Amino acid sequence: MKTKIKKYVISSYLVFWFMVLCICGTASMVFHCSPIVMRILSNVCAWAPTIVLLAGFKYFCPGETIKKFYKNAFGGRVSLLSLSAAAIITIAATLITVSALSLIQGKPFGEYWSLGAYPFWASFLFSVTTGPTGEESGWRGYLRPYLNGKYSFFKASVIQGVIWAFWHTVLWFVDSDYMGMQMIPYIISNVVVMTGLCFIMNFFMEKHDNLIYGIVIHFCFNFLYCFLQVDIWFYAILSVVYIVIIAAVCKIRSLLCKTAKI
Repeated sequence: MKTKIKKYVISSYLVFWFMVLCICGTASMVFHCSPIVMRILSNVCAWAPTIVLLAGFKYFCPGETIKKFYKNAFGGRVSLLSLSAAAIITIAATLITVSALSLIQGKPFGEYWSLGAYPFWASFLFSVTTGPTGEESGWRGYLRPYLNGKYSFFKASVIQGVIWAFWHTVLWFVDSDYMGMQMIPYIISNVVVMTGLCFIMNFFMEKHDNLIYGIVIHFCFNFLYCFLQVDIWFYAILSVVYIVIIAAVCKIRSLLCKTAKI
């Protein structure tokens, strides 16, 4: 992996962790800011990968302009059918998991959902302006093309998923309800699920090289979490669902590649 790519990943980690611990930590513990202010600050923190990319753009993308970078990132053809399929797969994974959890625990499907602390429109706005628009310029716009050009589809997706997952490390300990042994399945689930999302993104973006796919998939995954009320078993089941998705994506891609060669 090139030095500048390593520096980008490390810088994104450090800037994000600093923002969460220092900015959000100070706002919460010193100034006792309201939940709405904390939510806004957390959204700002999610922009760390883009902030790092744009702040060091001349180093990370020598000889290129920001305008050209985004023109290329959103330059691929967008198919409404494939974009809808990507969104449906992502949403279906969560809904299937909740359905399975409902059957296992013997509770109504509706008990796992709540409107949450904010109006629907606010949850929608918060979901759009956090990871989907804040992270994707860096992870999918900058890092993905490099990894896909250097490694195989499978290896590139795994590496990207692991990098993306462990970037969230600080949140596992300061922004989750799990402690002790429950942290183990929670962390494993985060790694598996984010890797699975990378497989979905890479599958669709391999043909339609447009950042909108990453944004839509990321949004569809995040948005449902605004309304979910689940326990650790949800994450255990979700991991299994995404392992199946990874296997299915690899199988379908393999068949498509064989068909293309015939």
